[in-house]
Amino acid sequence: EVIINSQTRPNYKTTLALSRFFVLKRWNRMKHEDCIFCDIVEKKAPASIVFEDDKVLAFLDISPVNTGHTLIIPKKHAATLSDVSSLDLARMMVVAQAIGKAIRTSDLRCEGVNLFLADGEAAFQEVFHCHLHVFPRFTGDSFRVDADWSKQPDRAQLERVAEQISSQLRL
Repeated sequence: EVIINSQTRPNYKTTLALSRFFVLKRWNRMKHEDCIFCDIVEKKAPASIVFEDDKVLAFLDISPVNTGHTLIIPKKHAATLSDVSSLDLARMMVVAQAIGKAIRTSDLRCEGVNLFLADGEAAFQEVFHCHLHVFPRFTGDSFRVDADWSKQPDRAQLERVAEQISSQLRL
């Protein structure tokens, strides 16, 4: 047990204990006992599983855009994209690529494949366990992305926005 007060001078052990404390505190805040996707991972809720390994789980969406619509989740609970480890996210993408290929070569109707990840409420994330959608597309299906694609900022504005983003990157 580490007790920190204004007279405590941090040392290696104190710093290590504090970092573990904050990591555990963050994990506990993120973990949701009511998370349906965690229930699926723990086999407490039904799912039609397409793929599973030690890092990720892929299963069919119960409200599919089109037949074959698959969700890929990290097994370790992560509410948002920023919460997913780089290794788990990379695994999700590798699995998405393989599932996309499998959908294309199956007997399912498929002329293309979309990958979609909604990160946050404003982006229409409904289940707060990060998930990547992989779904087949075909001409005339009902999926739409509606936006004003006519906006074309000038190069100076694009450069300012690029700087705002790149200055915050931590790779």
